[in-house]
Amino acid sequence: MAQLYAGTSGFAYPQWKPAFYPLGVPAKDFLRAYSGRLNCVEINYTFRRLVSASVLANWISQTTPGFVFAVKAHMRLTHVLRLRNAGEFTSAFLNSLNPLQAARRLGPVLFQLPPQFQCDAGALEAYCDLLPLHLRFAFEFRHRSWLVEPVYDVLRRYNMSLCVAESDKLEVPEVITADFVYYRLRKPEYSLSDIEEIGERAGNLLKEGKDLYLIFKHEDTADGALNAERVLLRQGGNP
Repeated sequence: MAQLYAGTSGFAYPQWKPAFYPLGVPAKDFLRAYSGRLNCVEINYTFRRLVSASVLANWISQTTPGFVFAVKAHMRLTHVLRLRNAGEFTSAFLNSLNPLQAARRLGPVLFQLPPQFQCDAGALEAYCDLLPLHLRFAFEFRHRSWLVEPVYDVLRRYNMSLCVAESDKLEVPEVITADFVYYRLRKPEYSLSDIEEIGERAGNLLKEGKDLYLIFKHEDTADGALNAERVLLRQGGNP
């Protein structure tokens, strides 16, 4: 049965009190409180450092069964090496995530390419060939030149998701390239009717057998977390 995962980019935001976190919840318990209402979080911590096993064990201990961590790939892979000659560091990065894999808590790994990185479908294909097929990977392209059929074909061959990212700068078309879909919902504001439309589309994709990861943007308010919860509740889901 297809599964809906919904959450935000990060969770450690005291400004979400009291709309999402109760006033009395200390910062050290934010993740525990978050996982009581949502079932996925996108982690940016991994973009700048290899996370230690002890940190991962702490995250796992604070979350409920079925909760998953989507992790952003390290910037060395996306911004320094730009997917080229990256086999050794890719192995090191993925090995650092082994505790999440072992606990069945690892969601997709998101490769967020820099906005100035223009399309190189050959480099993408060579890199995808390095990645293990038992894990899930999504690619967020932030230069328009990547949004072409040859790139989609590469992703389809390796069952990797085109990240459907919408923002006020660039909207990626909803092209389904894998057995799951990774959305980054980054607009400054979503109305209740917008959330209804997102929920309806999510329901349709779930019926088609696609797992979904809906990641709302974190802001100075709890709106992203509350919107993620609304979509989950609409589908009859719970953490």
